[in-house]
Amino acid sequence: MANLDVEAIRAEVRALHFRRGSLAEVAEWREVDAESRANLAIEDMDLTTDEHALFDMLRDEAVPPPLATQIILKLMNHPDADPALAITPVWALR
Repeated sequence: MANLDVEAIRAEVRALHFRRGSLAEVAEWREVDAESRANLAIEDMDLTTDEHALFDMLRDEAVPPPLATQIILKLMNHPDADPALAITPVWALR
C-alpha cells in the first residue's frame, strides 16, 4: 500500500462504532506491533513510511487488532474484507 492518506482513513476510523482498547491493551498491541515490524525488517520486508503511519494511527485510535485487520483488508479491497465496514478502499481515495 503506497500513497496512503492516513488522515482520511483516520476520519473514517473515527466514524466507526467500536469498543476502543484500554490503555493497557493498546500498550500490549504496540509491543506486539513492534515485534512484528522488527521481524519484517529482519526478513527484508520492512513496511513503507505510509504503512508505518497507518499502523501507528490505528494504535493511536485504539483499534483492536481484529478490526485493524478488517480495516486493512477493506483498504486493499480484499475479497475477505467485511463488505459492511465503512472504510473506503485505497484505490477509491486517490
